[in-house]
Amino acid sequence: METTSKLDIRHEQPSVEQYLALRKEAGLSEMSVEGAAIGLPRSIFAVTLYEENNLIGMGRVIGDGGCFFQVTDIAVKPSHQGQGLGKLIMREIREFLNTVPDKAYVSLIADGEASKLYAQYGFEPVMPRSQGMFLRR
Repeated sequence: METTSKLDIRHEQPSVEQYLALRKEAGLSEMSVEGAAIGLPRSIFAVTLYEENNLIGMGRVIGDGGCFFQVTDIAVKPSHQGQGLGKLIMREIREFLNTVPDKAYVSLIADGEASKLYAQYGFEPVMPRSQGMFLRR
């Protein structure tokens, strides 16, 4: 854990309740309690930002741990946006990604203007050679 002023940077996943609340507050899609309880402990890497023990930002890397990695759950409380916390989360994630095996495929889905943030960390659009798709259940 690293500390800068009153900001705690932790490499741990949030609790299910914190995770669901921050996703909702940050405008991300809803996830179920059941899904979060199963998925969070299976994170390959997580970074959480706390201010006075209140979760204000997070990001995770999921995947198989060898060939495929996906950056997900990048979220910052609206009251703390515009302060560089998304960049801080991505720096932590990028440092972790520097340790994964060569030729591993690292992906993410960028919503709206978030692609500008991710491009700063080496992510590129996959179109037209590939197209991201999803199955909503």
